[in-house]
Amino acid sequence: MTPLHFEELYQAEWRELETLLDRILGRNKTAAKSSPPVQGQRVAVLYRRACEHLALARARSYPAYLLDQLERLTSDAHQVIYQRREFGLVKLKQFLTAEFPRSVRAHSTYVWIAAALLYIPTFVIGWLVYERPELILSVVDAQTAAAYERMYSDSATSIGRAAEGDWMMFGYYISHNIGIAFQCFAGGLFAGVGSLFYLVYNGAIAGAIGGYLTERGHSGTFYSFVATHSAFELTAIVLCGAAGLKIGHALIAPGRLGRVQSLVAATRQTAVIVSGAAAMLLIAAAIEAFWSSAGWLPHPVKFAVAGACWIGVLSYLTLQGRSAD
Repeated sequence: MTPLHFEELYQAEWRELETLLDRILGRNKTAAKSSPPVQGQRVAVLYRRACEHLALARARSYPAYLLDQLERLTSDAHQVIYQRREFGLVKLKQFLTAEFPRSVRAHSTYVWIAAALLYIPTFVIGWLVYERPELILSVVDAQTAAAYERMYSDSATSIGRAAEGDWMMFGYYISHNIGIAFQCFAGGLFAGVGSLFYLVYNGAIAGAIGGYLTERGHSGTFYSFVATHSAFELTAIVLCGAAGLKIGHALIAPGRLGRVQSLVAATRQTAVIVSGAAAMLLIAAAIEAFWSSAGWLPHPVKFAVAGACWIGVLSYLTLQGRSAD
């Protein structure tokens, strides 16, 4: 097909799209007053068609004036369709109710792999240390193991920590949790090996401590402490690990893109997941500082709230925003 034939064949669609964009952007105020409302679905259809035409024109090396026309047209349409005019609470609502959970589901393969890398070592190492408590010394020294026993004993006034105040511990938990999550995410830059290592490593550490304290008879105190905030903390770590694995995969198998382009694309695609995970880590830090460590709360109450949190988090990520999928 010659460039002239191509232009004649699709010129009507381009003119229609340009007319609609002029009305939306207010570039033709006279027509806007006398014309019916613009149908957004029609604009979207014409935009997709124009993108296809631009791709064809580039592939066939059509004249520059034709490429310029289509690039300008698709750029204007993209700005109209994808621009974000909402700020503040409206934008936050859109992020929480649609963008974040949908992005998690879109990367579900990486999420499942990251979850397996974290939880399988947790349960395996936990069981091994429970059966042979001396293995805890392969993870921490004897002094640290004794400190864990004191922190999770029934007589501890502030469970799971030393005597620092709630607000000081809140800041510590934020720093600590974000540090772990950042390692799991940034480790993806090493072809995903770093993310894999930190997920397995943190799972093994958590399992070893849990198995040791269970064998020592502190299971009630320990699990009532970790149960609630772990719904947000562990899920966020899994999500950051999944984002790191996505980046690692982009570097190993960039496809038709260059490695740098593939890395940039993967980073943009996972930015929503990492942002949502950061919010979950803040929630986890607040719960850990002000709720989990409260020794005066009965264990059944903590477990009941923990169950509600786990159900809420998993339901949110799997069901929220499905109407927009």
